[in-house]
Amino acid sequence: MTIRALDQLLTRIGKRPAFVIALSTLWLILVGGIAFFWHLGSIGLIDETEPLFAEASRQMYTTGDWITPFFNGKTRFDKPALIYWCQAIAYSIFGVNEWAVRLPSAIAAMAVIGLAFYTVQWQLAKQDALEQVFHPSRRWLTAGVVAAVMALNPEMIVWGRTGVSDMLLTGCIGSALLCFFLGYASQEGSGIRDRKQGGYGEYHTPHTPPTVPNPHLPKKWYLACYVLIAGAILTKGPVGIVLPGLIISAFLLYLGKFREVMREMRLLLGMLIILVLSLPWYMLVIWRNGWNYINSFFGYHNIERFTEVVNGHTAPWYFYFLVVLLGFAPYSVYLPLSMARLKFWQRKYWCSQERSQQLGLFAFFWFVSIFGFFTIAVTKLPSYVLPLMPAAAILVGLLWSDLLKEHRLSKQTDILTSPTPPLPSSLLWTGWVNVIFVSAIAVALFYVPRLLGTDPAAPQFRQVLQQSGLTTLGSVIWLVCAVVLAVVILRRRWRLLIGVNLLAFALSLIFVLTPALFLIDQERQLPLRELSAIAVQVQKPGEELVMVGFQKPTVVFYSQRPVNYIKMSAAAGDYVRKEAVNKTQSDSILVLAQPKKFPEMGLQSNSYQTLGKSGAYQLIRVLLNK
Repeated sequence: MTIRALDQLLTRIGKRPAFVIALSTLWLILVGGIAFFWHLGSIGLIDETEPLFAEASRQMYTTGDWITPFFNGKTRFDKPALIYWCQAIAYSIFGVNEWAVRLPSAIAAMAVIGLAFYTVQWQLAKQDALEQVFHPSRRWLTAGVVAAVMALNPEMIVWGRTGVSDMLLTGCIGSALLCFFLGYASQEGSGIRDRKQGGYGEYHTPHTPPTVPNPHLPKKWYLACYVLIAGAILTKGPVGIVLPGLIISAFLLYLGKFREVMREMRLLLGMLIILVLSLPWYMLVIWRNGWNYINSFFGYHNIERFTEVVNGHTAPWYFYFLVVLLGFAPYSVYLPLSMARLKFWQRKYWCSQERSQQLGLFAFFWFVSIFGFFTIAVTKLPSYVLPLMPAAAILVGLLWSDLLKEHRLSKQTDILTSPTPPLPSSLLWTGWVNVIFVSAIAVALFYVPRLLGTDPAAPQFRQVLQQSGLTTLGSVIWLVCAVVLAVVILRRRWRLLIGVNLLAFALSLIFVLTPALFLIDQERQLPLRELSAIAVQVQKPGEELVMVGFQKPTVVFYSQRPVNYIKMSAAAGDYVRKEAVNKTQSDSILVLAQPKKFPEMGLQSNSYQTLGKSGAYQLIRVLLNK
């Protein structure tokens, strides 16, 4: 089906809003299902961060202590409670399993994608009303592209399928910002769009009198924004309000509307709502744990992470350029053009626009504010810039919308005053950069097995991956993508560029990445799950489980028992000998380690019993009376 035929089809069905909404819902389910829910619980938890969250949530679920998070018998103050609450609730519904651990992240990703879909089509419907045209195909296709690009990129897929707090934070912040924009844009032009436009939105007919909002409360979208910011604070702390506040303030100050919109938002009442929703848990956890929590969470995990290097997570100033390039691949090559086409430096033009037509500018401030904030921060991790991915998808989607509109823009007489003139030669060059980029991906995938180092936790993985042929298949997919893109560029079929990239990424996800994850799980994580199950079966009352040389939190989660981590082999040997003298609890100790560690501990083959061996690990019972 050609783009023109699809346009005609969507134009016809655009006159039937219920049918369009049903198709949109099916599209979101398809995209989100492939990206986030397909095989969500089929792969075991991945060390080291994911099982920390999973076990802390399991402790909440089993003990009923919903205030203080614990892991392995110790308090865990790294993150606030919302992610633990969500996972514990999922446990109560689906049981304690990998699906439940990751479900909050997948739902958060789906929520922000669905709201972005709504926002983009609503904004384009407003634009159609202003221009007095009827182009449902452009707004529905653009919204669909934004949703697909937002879902099908490495950063969103990795964190949307991982049971940690990063995607929940992104869902809260991203949804809060979209709710802000909907509230902001609804203050002007309400009711402009006629019912025949067939989109979502707030409009009134003679038979449906307008609803009168409560004058004492913020408007509904602003109210939702405040609630979601409170959720972000309960997910990761102060950054949950700092980032939205920075983005919204920068956007409004640029437009000279800061005071005006703050009054509209009823800021003081909104701050009260945020405090009422987020502050009680902080008060309770501080009341119960005192300065230990304050110093650990606010001091170490917030202030120090911004001002100092924490846990060795340092990187050069250009680190996030690489993260966005690869984490938003393959669409990241279009970000410079999508930002340049906004001509954000034309402040006078943007100040004169209807609020509803400022979504691109808002997404620009959203992107650069988060990017700049974490570039300044000293501690750097790839997940920190995850909250800017929705903005990146919106920017690229609006660029694609301009491609659909190109034939109409060329006929307008006032084209010189538009911030988005006909597509320049920069699109041609960006297209060829896209070809080079995906070609580089193809070459890199081909050489991945040779470039991989040796992982002590999965010593056979490189050989298994090479034998599977998955990297070769991935290389072929992206090489074909490069060839198709080149043909599209030569034939000037610009509107197909994003679609070709999306299809290649979806095929790679289904046929390369997912099977590769199963291989990683088989080689790296399955042995630990198997030995954890053996430990549960053979452990005697009072018998301690010790892990030597490495720290794998999955053992705590799957064994559901406390584990004593000892890093150095010599220290572990001293500990075993000390226990042999004291014999305080049991006449034996379970030890999980790599076989080479046992001689380093001073253990002789006749001093322990082998209980199981899997992958790179071995579980033994050390008899303390020998």
